[in-house]
Amino acid sequence: MTVPYLPRRASHSRHLPLRGLRYHLTQWGEPVAGQPILLMVHGFMDVGASFQFVVDALADLAKDASAPPRCIVAPDWRGFGLTESPATDSYWFADYVGDLDALIDALSPDAPVDLVGHSMGGNVAMTYAGVRPARVRRLVNLEGFGLPDLPPAQAPQRLATWLDELKTPQRLLPYASQAAVAQRLVKNNPRLPADKALWLAGHWAAPDADGQWRLLADAAHKRINPVPNRATEAIATWSAITAPLLWVQGRGSRIDGYWGGRYTHAEFQSRLAHVADLRQLQLDDAGHMLHHDQPEALAAALAAFLA
Repeated sequence: MTVPYLPRRASHSRHLPLRGLRYHLTQWGEPVAGQPILLMVHGFMDVGASFQFVVDALADLAKDASAPPRCIVAPDWRGFGLTESPATDSYWFADYVGDLDALIDALSPDAPVDLVGHSMGGNVAMTYAGVRPARVRRLVNLEGFGLPDLPPAQAPQRLATWLDELKTPQRLLPYASQAAVAQRLVKNNPRLPADKALWLAGHWAAPDADGQWRLLADAAHKRINPVPNRATEAIATWSAITAPLLWVQGRGSRIDGYWGGRYTHAEFQSRLAHVADLRQLQLDDAGHMLHHDQPEALAAALAAFLA
């Protein structure tokens, strides 16, 4: 029988009112005067607690340090985890940026933060750092590649698809048990150890009144975003980033195959080149969920960069 992963650095849950929603935060430690808060924002269909393995690895690295442990905060995005879902039938990218701005104002009104984002969270973090450059001291993007450029001619069809999806009920399938959720996590990422999968499953889903395990996510996230993605706008925003940026990618990640040729790694690199202060790193034996695959290697890279 698999025993769930046992965290080495304890966290606590708290809620914060942000933009009309009751936002849930996983927090490790308390703010320390003169030390930036480390804010970690998760990707699509994930939760803030997902960074626990990296937080533990960071704590291991700092065991002999005389300085107090860094305060780390990881929110659940709107409609994910234990954060409320807005009364909406669609989710808009700009709202994540707005939530992040409100969160940083609440947590660190007088000082910039160190900001780490994974996947969708990495895309939000990049946008925010370009729009509010003075609010970010160090920026880390974990596999937040952005999106393919959408040609203008495809805009009408994308909007029509969104209209059709609004008429279609969205649902997320339940699971019979926490173990079944864990099995799905391992199926999505075969590198994920069984004990970590079982621990994550308890944060990724929860039992309902009938004993079925339901994902802690609003099914409306499945609908497409009708607003076209423009590469020129992304480049303009990324060009405004002033914080040093660490880009981290799993060596097993395959952006070229994921988008079927519509968005290549070379195109992404051409966008990334517009960031003024850039460092890049690839982690061996890691895919898209590199914070699960190689938390120790990632923690070592973060500790060196953030120092």
